[in-house]
Amino acid sequence: MNKVFSKMFAWLFAGILLSFAVAMFVVNDYDIINTIFTSGLYYIIILAEIITVVIFTRRIHKMSYTGAIFAYMLYSILTGLTLSAIFVIYDITSIIYAFGVTSGIILIFALIGYFTKLDLTKISTYLFMALLGLVICEIINIFVASESFNFVLLILGVLIFIAYIAFDVQRVKQNIYGLDEDKLPIMGAMELYMDFINLFIRLLELFGKRRD
Repeated sequence: MNKVFSKMFAWLFAGILLSFAVAMFVVNDYDIINTIFTSGLYYIIILAEIITVVIFTRRIHKMSYTGAIFAYMLYSILTGLTLSAIFVIYDITSIIYAFGVTSGIILIFALIGYFTKLDLTKISTYLFMALLGLVICEIINIFVASESFNFVLLILGVLIFIAYIAFDVQRVKQNIYGLDEDKLPIMGAMELYMDFINLFIRLLELFGKRRD
């Protein structure tokens, strides 16, 4: 199992590194970033992200090892394209700070998920309902545009994804996916990657300093 977790965190690091590399490349090319965020391409990328992660989670048992890696890396690249906006909006110091805090939280709650004796699968339904409620409220707030409501949603989002870190790590430890030792680390990396990005973005929005 230690081998699985070392591979999982290696894949997690690789995915995050790839996303930030893509984001940095995009933000340094005005034509690309302008095309993404001033046209419908942004929404196409978001849709492609959703489709990729759905196919990955639903079909990973039938995927080859190479196919699983490809899907994970593709998702990381697509996320990097949308993540590029943060380098335009936020000060680089704030981005580094949020990245460091998120990394620390991932480490702490991954350890909790690994060593806890509690059966976290018992809260899976509550976590999913909380996440679903969060997404619905965030969509509503796009139209309402309430800053105070957005602040509450950000706090709730941080708490939900912190819980998901421990939950996902325990699921990998128990291998509830029924995967072999080659694909299990990639599945775990995908789960933690999504936790990381969602937590990182919310912490950045809560505490980040915007560019003038």
